[in-house]
Amino acid sequence: MPTIAHNLKQIHAQIHVAEQTYQRVENSVQLLAVSKTKPARAIVSAYHAGQRHFGENYVQEALNKQVELGAFDITWHFIGAIQSNKTKVLATHFDWIHCVENLKIAQRLSSQRPDFLPPLNICVQVNISAEPSKSGVTLDELGNLVLQISALPNLVLRGVMAIPAPQTDFAAQREPYQKLVAAVKALKNVNLTTFSFGMSDDLKAAIAEGSTLVRIGTALFGARA
Repeated sequence: MPTIAHNLKQIHAQIHVAEQTYQRVENSVQLLAVSKTKPARAIVSAYHAGQRHFGENYVQEALNKQVELGAFDITWHFIGAIQSNKTKVLATHFDWIHCVENLKIAQRLSSQRPDFLPPLNICVQVNISAEPSKSGVTLDELGNLVLQISALPNLVLRGVMAIPAPQTDFAAQREPYQKLVAAVKALKNVNLTTFSFGMSDDLKAAIAEGSTLVRIGTALFGARA
């Protein structure tokens, strides 16, 4: 059976090839290891193989892992849906929040970020395929929310996050990312540099269109139970 270290090496090789193929700057695409439902020992294996950024979807599961792995220099990303009653925990225990979709949540994260911690890194979630089942702002709403969040203390608005509808055709995979990147570049008075999109099935399309942070889980840790 392939080890996590082997899988990590393979994923980095795929990212590197895609960077070269689509004229991206070398090492401009970072890997976020999606460790939800995986045990702490799997995170330790990836850590010893060089991985430092890990994404979690479930608050209590993540908190348990953070306690168990407190001795490790891990950057924790929250990539799940945000409930208002969980914002204080998120603001206290995470380095990045990828799924902010309204001003209320951003304001709560801002006011609840402890003073002894650096500003919380934020990405706005965009519902790029306009799917009723998914969270996120529309492209039309993006500019206004970006300006509002940019004015809040204790937060650093880093960029956008998106999970488009699944597609098997390569051109169809690229299209929503093209629209998102174009919309971000059209925004005035802001400098968003993080594009959090792309997973195992559309890794190449995401990198072709400007992703700076790809979220990989199954290809790294194996299938979830």
